[in-house]
Amino acid sequence: MDETEVLIAGAGPTGLVLALWLVRQGVKVRIVDRAEGPGTSSRAMAVQARTLELYRQLDLADEIVAGGLRNPAINMWVKGERRARLSFRDAGRELTPYPFVLIYPQDRHERVLARRLEEAGVHVERNTELVGFEQDAEGVVARLRGPAGESVCKAAWLAGCDGAHSIVRHQLGTGFEGGTYEHTFYVADVDVTGPSANGEIHLSLEDGDFAALFAYDEQGSARLIGAVRDDAAKPGRDLEFDDVRQRAIASLGLTIERVNWFSTYRVHHRVTGHYRSGRALLLGDAAHVHSPAGGQGMNTGIGDAVNLAWKLAHVLRGRAPDSLVDSYEAERKAFARRLVETTDRVFSFVIAEGGFADFVRTRIAPLFASAAYGIDPIRSFMFRVLSQTGIHYPDSPLSAGHAGHVRGGDRLPWTGYGGPDNHEPLSAIAWQVHVYGTVHPALETWCAGRGVALYRYDWCDACQAAGLARDAAYLVRPDAYVALVDRAADRDTLEAYFTTRGIRPA
Repeated sequence: MDETEVLIAGAGPTGLVLALWLVRQGVKVRIVDRAEGPGTSSRAMAVQARTLELYRQLDLADEIVAGGLRNPAINMWVKGERRARLSFRDAGRELTPYPFVLIYPQDRHERVLARRLEEAGVHVERNTELVGFEQDAEGVVARLRGPAGESVCKAAWLAGCDGAHSIVRHQLGTGFEGGTYEHTFYVADVDVTGPSANGEIHLSLEDGDFAALFAYDEQGSARLIGAVRDDAAKPGRDLEFDDVRQRAIASLGLTIERVNWFSTYRVHHRVTGHYRSGRALLLGDAAHVHSPAGGQGMNTGIGDAVNLAWKLAHVLRGRAPDSLVDSYEAERKAFARRLVETTDRVFSFVIAEGGFADFVRTRIAPLFASAAYGIDPIRSFMFRVLSQTGIHYPDSPLSAGHAGHVRGGDRLPWTGYGGPDNHEPLSAIAWQVHVYGTVHPALETWCAGRGVALYRYDWCDACQAAGLARDAAYLVRPDAYVALVDRAADRDTLEAYFTTRGIRPA
């Protein structure tokens, strides 16, 4: 019987990132996937700023950014005219080192992640699927079917990263509540020419139709999504590109030179009842699926992986009780529910039919978006939502305290626009304390005794703009979220934080 610490079922981006973060922390992993190799179609395209920040902790962000196309803006078109242009650069330059949406096809993305994992000594076991498992308080015994037949693997934890039809979720019986949209949608990789083939994101809103174009190079290669004509979407009929609705495409002024790949799909919006059952866990599409509005799906799965990885590593190394893993569901499920509700509202608005819906979508929405985006707080809020830099865990059992505009559970604000790059030390993937101003000697002594790195930065305008408080102590988790904020920077408060939760930081 093979043994490992964490068995990962599914080698999409979620499973690969989970494996990378675990290996980086010295955890033994095994990752299996039923497919013969990495995906060959681009599927998910958008890599959001928060994902790039997490990749920076693995020294991976630069390679991913270099391989993709930075999309600096979303353009909204109606009846052949561009009615609004929403610039990410203006909205996010003070918030993150990555004020753009990176378009990077998932097949290329997966190959980079798999190569990095191989360089770390872990190979994805292809043509190998999880067929079932049993578990007790000590771990999981999984049955695998691979090229050589069936085998058994014993693991302390099982991570189900095996997609919307997850075997792990089905066996756990945690449910998948939600629904399916009525329409059939298409996705196509195309070569295009025309005024909107300029390397940016374009959304076309028409009467009874919509289309979105995501360029992934500057030579006219792009991803196109939209709706299939209702009269074409009949059971048993193989759909082709000629069956899609054309009005929104024409509104963008596009000429489709070549269709390189075409597929249709139904859109679901579902969240599982529980992310954890015993020693088995659900991540990514196995735990939640939603509309493609905003390019959130893959990034949410990657966020799941990073949130869970450091917690598993702590438990496996005896640095925290098993209950620490429960905070994974408490944090990520709440976010997934909000995300499903938000994308559901946006997607329902985009695909709504009828005279009033058309009027609001084509006349009111572009004007409102353009006007709202001109207001700094609204522009910042919209960017935080899209980029996922606004994800926070205020109700988590791991979150405490507040000072300035930062609360426990917030992402550590970035001060690198006009100030020190306080995200640089996060590559340690460890607990650390940040102070912006003066450090009390007692705090310095406590950090040294506890093996917690202490970073002191001179107080500056960028620190104030980021919402930080002068001389306060910010205890930062391994995943770059603020665990505790203490205005007094008191060593006893930090010690109590770890003692009450049974966590050893180092």
